[in-house]
Parts: sequence; structure tokens; C-alpha cells
Amino acid sequence: MPFVNIKVTDEGVTPEQKGQLIKGVTDLLHDVLGKDPDSTFVVIDEVPLTDWGVGGVNVAEYRARRAALG
Repeated sequence: MPFVNIKVTDEGVTPEQKGQLIKGVTDLLHDVLGKDPDSTFVVIDEVPLTDWGVGGVNVAEYRARRAALG
């Protein structure tokens, strides 16, 4: 019974895109590992930019620093 948790920043991921992610991951687990789609669980969490860190700062600050560099 696979459980997959996808975390993305909350930047306008549409319901259609989420559906594609869920189907794609489910299909991949079926094709590669033979897992039953009916027992495959996929959860998508949207995380605010200020709650996701990279390079020692949150994503919003990280992107602002990168933009300032050119």
C-alpha cells in the first residue's frame, strides 16, 4: 500500500495539475513496482514560500537574493 507525499510551494498549482501529478505517480508505481492503483495513496501539500527553506533562508528571500544578483 504505497503512500506518496508531494510537497510544492503554494504558487497556483491548479486542480488539473494536481490531478496529473496524482495520476502520474499512481501510474508510475503501477508500471515500475506493480502496485495496485486502488491501494496507492497520493497526498499533495502546498507550502507557503516562507515555510520552505533553501540555502539557509526561506524561498521568498532566496529568490529575492538571486534576483538581486542578476
